[in-house]
Amino acid sequence: MNKISISLMCADYKRLGEQVEKLNDFTDMYHFDFMDGNYVPNLSLNFDMIESLNDVMTKPVNVHLMVVNPEDYLDKLIELDVDSVSFHLDTISNKAFRLLKKLKENGIEVGVVLNPSEKADSLEHLFNLIDFVTVMTVDPGFAGQSFIPEMLNKIKELDEIRKEKNLDFEIEVDGSVNETTIDRLYEAGADIYILGSSGFFSKGETIEEAAENANKYIPFR
Repeated sequence: MNKISISLMCADYKRLGEQVEKLNDFTDMYHFDFMDGNYVPNLSLNFDMIESLNDVMTKPVNVHLMVVNPEDYLDKLIELDVDSVSFHLDTISNKAFRLLKKLKENGIEVGVVLNPSEKADSLEHLFNLIDFVTVMTVDPGFAGQSFIPEMLNKIKELDEIRKEKNLDFEIEVDGSVNETTIDRLYEAGADIYILGSSGFFSKGETIEEAAENANKYIPFR
């Protein structure tokens, strides 16, 4: 089933609780970007934000760890009872099985994020353990970048791999998902579409207007 995930990094932090209450009717899940200023030169959402919104959010919460030491975040994320966590492949290469096992044992779904330069088959030994693969369609760390069209072939390749191996991991796309790219991503085989500034928040002056306009271009709505 195709899903929309709203990136709260792109929301208005001053009115976040109010916006989330309205987003519950539109989105299928929430996407939280955690950045440590090292893996990417940026800082973003944090534990306190999830904790403060837990009573407002009615849809599943995914945390995308753009951090050098993802293991340092797991105990608190487990405590917050998030629904899924995604790691960048290059940050877990020497501890992947241990970290995945820890989250799975605590009922949390696990995803692995592929940067644009990383190949689909680099996940060969993890495919049967993960719940989703996130394909970065821009370089990680900054909103507003241009879509990298070569990533469409990576999505197609991942879709072929799961069909050939009879696997059920989902394919998520992150970066410049909007009315100019979503049809191609849908045709390539993506399942989860993260909408941020270009795909949602710039579509209207209010959340209601943005949702109405976004629904017009989403092919499965």
